[in-house]
Amino acid sequence: MKFLTKISVQKSWIIVCFFNFLIASLMGLLMRFYYLFPVKHINYSFLLHAHSHVAMLGWTYLMIYVLIVHFFIPKHKSSKPIYNQLFWLTEFSVVGMMISFSVQGYALFSIVFSTLHILLSYVFCGLVWRDCCKGKRTDKKLLLGAILFMILSTVGVWSLGPIIGMVGKHGILYQIAIQFFLHFQFNGWFLLAVLALFLKQFKNEIDKEQFKVFFILLIVSTIVTVAFPVSWYVKNNLISIVNAVGIVLQLIAFVYFYKMLKAQISWFKASLSATAKMVYSLAICSLFLKIIVQLLLLIPDIASSSHQIRGFVIGFIHLTTLGIITGFLFGILFQNKLLSANSSLVRSGVKCFIVGYIFTEIILFLQGGLFYFNIGLLPFYYESIFAASAFIVLGLILIIISELRIKKIRAD
Repeated sequence: MKFLTKISVQKSWIIVCFFNFLIASLMGLLMRFYYLFPVKHINYSFLLHAHSHVAMLGWTYLMIYVLIVHFFIPKHKSSKPIYNQLFWLTEFSVVGMMISFSVQGYALFSIVFSTLHILLSYVFCGLVWRDCCKGKRTDKKLLLGAILFMILSTVGVWSLGPIIGMVGKHGILYQIAIQFFLHFQFNGWFLLAVLALFLKQFKNEIDKEQFKVFFILLIVSTIVTVAFPVSWYVKNNLISIVNAVGIVLQLIAFVYFYKMLKAQISWFKASLSATAKMVYSLAICSLFLKIIVQLLLLIPDIASSSHQIRGFVIGFIHLTTLGIITGFLFGILFQNKLLSANSSLVRSGVKCFIVGYIFTEIILFLQGGLFYFNIGLLPFYYESIFAASAFIVLGLILIIISELRIKKIRAD
């Protein structure tokens, strides 16, 4: 009975995460709509802040929270009230950010809720460290690395106050601090966490020597590639060289990632449903494309202009968040039947989501390319990006409806 209660609680958590994802996507769709029909009473900048925080902390962070508790925390510990209480307190902070950022942007209440989220994330890291990060399994080592990167990333946030006091919001230190936080959140905490969860799905322990090389290279490359966003504000050849070394090390790391899993790939694929295969393929392809994009950034002219072209920046962020991270999260959910792959609504929702994601990426990078070559605006750009984004929203709505139906049937 306790086990069933635990599953029921985590199912509720999953639905809440999807609602957060839907709200973030609706905010994104509203921003697309804004370019077609500007709305007087909507502050685009405020909405952008709300969208990014809810997507990053309400969807990605909380879904990783759910899956870490499910897969890494022993049942007798994960059933303790602290994990449930912490989840809902964290969701409270997300809702607070959702409202406050939309209404006032960066101001008193949004800062309070953001700070609360960081403090709660420290509590979560402490619980995970205490309850599961013992032992020599490779997935646990990867999770430990993810937690350390999460804590490291917040140094960027805590440094904002002193920086504003010394040089204000318009200095390069302020921008570097923000990029420091984002880099280690996305490329450190989120990416390593989903890879740890992914490795947890393999029954047999992988080759420890190959993992050791992969792990060291990935950690080092993640640390040194923070040089790339720093290079946007500090022009120095040494910084560019450090970033180039990091990108090459990352490429070698994922070559080892493939080598250490190669022997188990056939078994792994055979164990998956068609839907799980589809979303895992999305994640792997997006990871491959991310590596290619970063290799292209070794070309100085592309590197120097990439962050100035909005299509490239948003396209790359979505490649990481919607493609890689969400792709792996979806795959793990379907593989373990935490989402029902048998539901036609869910399958239709996933297909809509993937179609929307692929077309938004194509449009964003194509538009970025046109701006790079000074060609101008893609015909019907705003209309097409709005339509593609609507598919993402529709996909999430279908998934949520299906999961709510299934939850109701089980409750009856």
